[in-house]
Amino acid sequence: MGDVERLAQAISRIDAANAEDPRADTVDGVTGPRELLFAQRVHQWVTKLVADPSEALLLAARAHTLRRWMMPRNRHPMTNLGYHEWRDACATFHAQEAERILRDVGYPQAAIDRVTALITKQNWESDPEGRTLEDADCLAFLESKLHHYLDELDEEKAIGILRRTLRKMTPQARTVAATLKLDPRCLELLRRAGA
Repeated sequence: MGDVERLAQAISRIDAANAEDPRADTVDGVTGPRELLFAQRVHQWVTKLVADPSEALLLAARAHTLRRWMMPRNRHPMTNLGYHEWRDACATFHAQEAERILRDVGYPQAAIDRVTALITKQNWESDPEGRTLEDADCLAFLESKLHHYLDELDEEKAIGILRRTLRKMTPQARTVAATLKLDPRCLELLRRAGA
């Protein structure tokens, strides 16, 4: 199997796994499984942010929230520490799920290790691909998930989340974020958060 065919097969299997998400979402008028739509959006952002993304980065973009619905937030305390425990547990779970798929389609261990390092954010702040994945994830969040949170959170908490999101992004991604076509409420909160 050639590299292009192997990549296509891996993405197909990752998409099939995310298509099992029982939760639905609508992004740009398309309704479908939430994690599938989100992973596709992150993948699109990676291709917009980087002229020639590596295979590992494309795979990590598609798999970094693989089967997220199987890791409910309420399994951990509803505190700041509990949130971080949950995020770490999710990253480990997503990496394990991705590793299984990548091994099944014939990726060598070194390639698998690189994808799982990106998914688990190993040294992401000093890794250009890790920064790109974080930027893509944040931009996809702003475009497709932010409006859901606004119905659940008070404005000050939402602004706090947006400030933390913006701090994780590179200056290039923050510039892009300021140009996103968001609903007026999201745009106003993003402006108040400092975008």
